[in-house]
Parts: sequence; structure tokens; C-alpha cells
Amino acid sequence: MNRTGVPELTAFVAIAEQKSFTGAAKTLGVSPSALSHSMRGLEARLELRLFNRTTRSVALTEAGEALFLRVQPLLTDLECAVNDVTSERSTPSGSIRLSASESSFKPLIRHVMPDFLRDNPKIHIECVADSRLVDIVADGFDAGIRLYDDVPRDMIAVRFGPDIRFAAVASPEYLTRHPAPKVPHDLKSHRCIRFRFASGTLFRWDLDHLGKSASIDVDGPMTMDNINLMIEAAVSGIGIAWVPENQVDAHLQAGTLVHLLPEWGPSYGGACLYYPANRHPPMALRMFAEAVREWARQQA
Repeated sequence: MNRTGVPELTAFVAIAEQKSFTGAAKTLGVSPSALSHSMRGLEARLELRLFNRTTRSVALTEAGEALFLRVQPLLTDLECAVNDVTSERSTPSGSIRLSASESSFKPLIRHVMPDFLRDNPKIHIECVADSRLVDIVADGFDAGIRLYDDVPRDMIAVRFGPDIRFAAVASPEYLTRHPAPKVPHDLKSHRCIRFRFASGTLFRWDLDHLGKSASIDVDGPMTMDNINLMIEAAVSGIGIAWVPENQVDAHLQAGTLVHLLPEWGPSYGGACLYYPANRHPPMALRMFAEAVREWARQQA
């Protein structure tokens, strides 16, 4: 029977996550040579090569990838179990690593995190703003924030935001040079500001009204990966932007932007905090999820 200890597996996971023996050694507080010796011993006992090593990089082999996918969640659950036991007799502590877009973070930063972090001074939250629809498990996040329709079905979703309605908007100055579109397909002859996801995919404009739908592949002078910058470009008269209506409310009320084809704006399920359903969440994450859930109840 092969006896592999938790310290060796913890070291293996740290190297896989850091993609570096030096980085993992700093994280674990050991020397790179000791870590390398430990991994050589582990590979010898398993009779498997776990890492492909070069002078500049470290990458998992196929066998190493298979072991990492099995071991990493187990070690996380083990750490959570220890944290839960110690938290019962001490102040709740731990870190929560979140992935979301910049706009998705804002309501929680404004309305949930201030009180939560004040009441739980030993809990640390790391926010990583990214427009990509990342795999939170594979990328090492505890939780993420997405629109409800984009949350994978094997995740627990804590909905906290209202439905999101999209709007086509342009400045009055732009409309003095270009007649306002009357039907969705008129957009194809306009100068539109497009959004590109970090994956490289361009966001199509999907409109609907009374059971009718139109998916428009627009064209225009600019493509961006940031909604706030798209709004600025629209205010500056560069073209028409397709953005969440709640993010341009102030501009619509001030008259610096005009809502075009308002009856055609589709709605999507609101923002959700989500995390894996098949893993025991850390106590810090459970507490944060409950704080988000309670704030959502108050808003409702």
C-alpha cells in the first residue's frame, strides 16, 4: 500500500498552483531544494512523473493533472474542516477569493462588504475583476459573481441583484448626425461601440419585443472590454453603445444619453454570488454568502 502524507500532497498542490518550485517554496516556508527532494520521493513511490521541468518552467504531466484534480479539492475540504472546528472557539477567520466583473463587485462593495469586514476583522476578501467567464474551480477562486442565466447548474447561486435590462444609447450630438434607429435592423447602418470578452468573443446585440427577437451583428469604429469606457465613448458622441440600463440611468436622466429602441431591451436574471455545490464551503465563504443573502432579502 502506497502511503503518501498530507504534507507531500500539500507541497504537490502548491507547486501545481504556483507553476514554480521557488514560488511554492516561499508559500510553504521551505527551501526549493527540500521541495524538489520531496517531489522526487513522491514521484518515485508513485512510479509516475508528475511534473515536466525545464530551467524556466514547471508544468503538470497528464498523470500530474489527474492527481491535482482529485487532490486539490480534498485538501481544500480538509483545510475547511480544520478551520470550522477552530472557528467554533475563536473569531471567524480565513480568506475569500472572488472573481467578477468590475460592475458586479460594486453593489457588494458598497452595501455588504463594509459591515461584513468590520464585524469579521480576521476575514480577508480578495476581489479579482475580470470580464471573462472564468472557471472558478480551475482558476482557484472560492466564488464568483455572474448573471443568473450564466451560473453553471452545478453551483449554488445566491441572487442579490435585480433583473438586468440592456439598452442601446447614444448622445444627442451623435443623433444630430445620424437619424435614430426605428427598428433593430437599422442598427446595422449605425456606428456602434462593441464589447469583446477577454476570451476574444464579440458580444452580439440580442433584442426582443412582444415575442419577436433580433440578433444583430453590428459594426462600428470601436471595440472595448470595459462597459464604463463604452459609456464614456457613447457620451462623447462616438457611436451607439449596448449596455446595462442601470449603469446609464444618471446619463439618461441628465440628457447626456438618449435611450434608443427602448421597447426592444431584453432583461436577464440579476447578479448572483455562486460557488460549488459539491464541495464543503469554508466558513468565511458561508458567512459572506449569508450576508449577501440577508442584504438581498432586505432589498426585496
